[in-house]
Amino acid sequence: MSRHKSEPLAARIGRELADRIISGQIGAGARLRQDHVAEEFGASHVPVREAFRRLEAQGLVESEPHRGVRVAGFSLEDVREVAEMRAALEVLALRNAAPHLTKAILDEAEDATRAGDHAGDVHAWEDANRAFHRLIITPCGMPRLLRTIDDLHIASARFLFSGWRAEWETPTDRDHRAILAALRAGDIDAATAVLARHVQWIGKKPERPGAVGAGR
Repeated sequence: MSRHKSEPLAARIGRELADRIISGQIGAGARLRQDHVAEEFGASHVPVREAFRRLEAQGLVESEPHRGVRVAGFSLEDVREVAEMRAALEVLALRNAAPHLTKAILDEAEDATRAGDHAGDVHAWEDANRAFHRLIITPCGMPRLLRTIDDLHIASARFLFSGWRAEWETPTDRDHRAILAALRAGDIDAATAVLARHVQWIGKKPERPGAVGAGR
């Protein structure tokens, strides 16, 4: 995840902690101590609290009265809910983005798909997969929608990593290629139909969702 010198400290703390939670480095049920986090990042408690609020909004942590913050668990129902939400919102974004998709954007999305085909692990594949989705929906020009979709992608990545931590075989993404072919042909209905099916796939995987966690 790239860092920028201008990135606020609270945002950097939130991103670092999110990376650890998504990758499984910090497991479900683990408590996040405000004083420990502040010491690690050389920060006051103010940006740490702000980072915790952002993580809670993303569904990565839960705040418990008088007990602080802990990493949230998730269930198969959560996985399915996120998949359904992504399908609905990404279809909306793609319909609004489609008129603004240039050949250059579609070529870049195709490059991202090829990168996914050659990914050496699930983390590299997810980076390429997320790049593909961002490329084809960002031209929708709907920032609130895109922020919500970004949060759902974070949840999806966590589900994905929990299910594939032990085994990994790089998939060939035929859905991405079908979406691109439909977009190049100007068939938005076909592109959105494939996108919806593609996004819902993770919600249908009978993974042992590392369930995935405490307290859910």
